[in-house]
Amino acid sequence: MKGLLLPLSADSIVIDLSFGIGVHDAVQRYKLTSADFAATDMAVEMLYLIEAKSAAMEASRRLNLRLQGAKIAAEEQAFTDTLTGLKNRRAVDHLLGRLCTAGTPLAVLQVDLDFFKQVNDTLGHPAGDHVLQQVARVMVEETRQGDIVARVGGDEFVIILPGVDDDHAPRRIARRLIARLDAPIPYGAETCHVSASVGIARLPEGARATREGVLSDADVALYAAKRAGRQREAVYHPEMRSREAKAARP
Repeated sequence: MKGLLLPLSADSIVIDLSFGIGVHDAVQRYKLTSADFAATDMAVEMLYLIEAKSAAMEASRRLNLRLQGAKIAAEEQAFTDTLTGLKNRRAVDHLLGRLCTAGTPLAVLQVDLDFFKQVNDTLGHPAGDHVLQQVARVMVEETRQGDIVARVGGDEFVIILPGVDDDHAPRRIARRLIARLDAPIPYGAETCHVSASVGIARLPEGARATREGVLSDADVALYAAKRAGRQREAVYHPEMRSREAKAARP
């Protein structure tokens, strides 16, 4: 029990006693319903208010969950390449920019398919789509769960390796990709042949760089690999830019 004492005079008081638990707590703790109260009890009205509030809160919670799920689905769709299921360029811009800002060590692999245009020209775009899907599968298999694999163009891919602080791991991954993508890809009664060239750029821990700068370095390394004969990897170093500038001169 709990009570209130109100003194009226020196020798008299009024005592108001009630149960030591409120209606709200009682309903929640003991699962009370309107049948547990007299019809004339004011607690019945409070019970109705509590039930209405609970129903409204549950409806609001479900609505918030649906809205949150729809938002997540929309964001995921906006960051996904519909053909391959990989991340897309928008996702790369967002995620790589965030990693660069955080100063996280990472490596970026820029992957370009050699001879992919011949597949489209000779067997048609459905064959090209099939090749891209198989290439995407290989890239996912050859990378870690936390790595970011994206298709950023027609036959251009980007792989981001967070936490990598040396050249060995990205070169190993690049060589495995090159070896696996050299194998013929069946397409119905036909066989598709492509290969891969890979440019690698690294961002050491704490280094200052922009997303555009890291991607540009990987792109320069990619074209160095192509000029060296394709189907190989190259790691970026600053001298590559001067060579590229000389090669571009008339």
